Amino acid sequence: MSLFAAGRLARPLVALALAVGLALPPVAVAQPAAGGVGPTFDAVVRDLPQTLAAEGVVEAVRQATLGAQVAGRITELSVKAGDTVRAGQVLLRIDARTADQAVAASRSQVAEAEANLANAKRRHDRNVSLQAQKFVSQAAVDQSDAELKAAQAQLAALKANAVQASAAQTFNTITAPFAGVVGATHVELGDMAQPGRALVTVFDPRDLRVTATLPQAALAKAKLDAPVEIELAGRGATVRATKVTVIPVADARTHSTRVRLDLPAVVGVLPGQFARAFFVTGTTRALAVPSAALLKRGEVTAVYVVDRDGHAVLRQVRAGESVAGGLVEILAGLAGGERVAQNPVQAGMAASAASAPAAK
Repeated sequence: MSLFAAGRLARPLVALALAVGLALPPVAVAQPAAGGVGPTFDAVVRDLPQTLAAEGVVEAVRQATLGAQVAGRITELSVKAGDTVRAGQVLLRIDARTADQAVAASRSQVAEAEANLANAKRRHDRNVSLQAQKFVSQAAVDQSDAELKAAQAQLAALKANAVQASAAQTFNTITAPFAGVVGATHVELGDMAQPGRALVTVFDPRDLRVTATLPQAALAKAKLDAPVEIELAGRGATVRATKVTVIPVADARTHSTRVRLDLPAVVGVLPGQFARAFFVTGTTRALAVPSAALLKRGEVTAVYVVDRDGHAVLRQVRAGESVAGGLVEILAGLAGGERVAQNPVQAGMAASAASAPAAK
């Protein structure tokens, strides 16, 4: 079987040329009718943006790594990586027996302080009444007043401790801060949680961005007001950033600056995914074709050139760098005004079908 679909039933010399990487001469292949090769693209010299590629990574705008605030054994882990959660949903629980005992103790202390305050108030009121009748001295009234104020202060302190104990009791239940997806669980059921230890990571998949790094010299040339195209791993087409934000801090070691590029709503993109951003630095006149139109086999790159009658020519070309809009610059092998098939697989199948009768 030949290396190109159009050459499977045609000429073995074409396959040999492709295998050794030689220049491939034009090979006319009969087409059944114009349009049988699928959609075409006019390869004309046009003004293309000069771009500077910067590698980056996809990250969530809203992402939270939830950590433990108290120590204890994990008694419940109700989510796993990839689960969708709603805001306030319980993700895991930490053994709350110690916290429950602290709350019970604080409530008992508050009840005791309230009883002491009531007793101090009655004693003070009694001393005030007796002092009006000249049965006790003013010193006794002053002492009971001080005891009343001390009991009031003690009750306030114990109530504050009770509120603190109740708040600490809630630390044993970890809930989702917002609706999103569980990115990772950093513990397992039965593990020991410690203050500061990461437990669960949650992110919002609806708001994503790419953080790219640009050298300071390149940042000065980039036109940040021009559209920035982003190439995502695993996707054939690029997407355009909806917002460009330059972090106003430069790395002293690498002499580079981070740039945040907000993404539109894109399906199948995950935080941590590789991305490449193309920043416009100027314009140049060049010949370019869609990257999907290129047919690559080893060291050879070719396209299907379509004439006015719909006949295809398999031609080797020399490709340059990718430019914005999903195009690839063509350095040699094409002339301005020629048409190329945008789908080389469809063009090859049409060529094979048209060449079948001639092969018998």
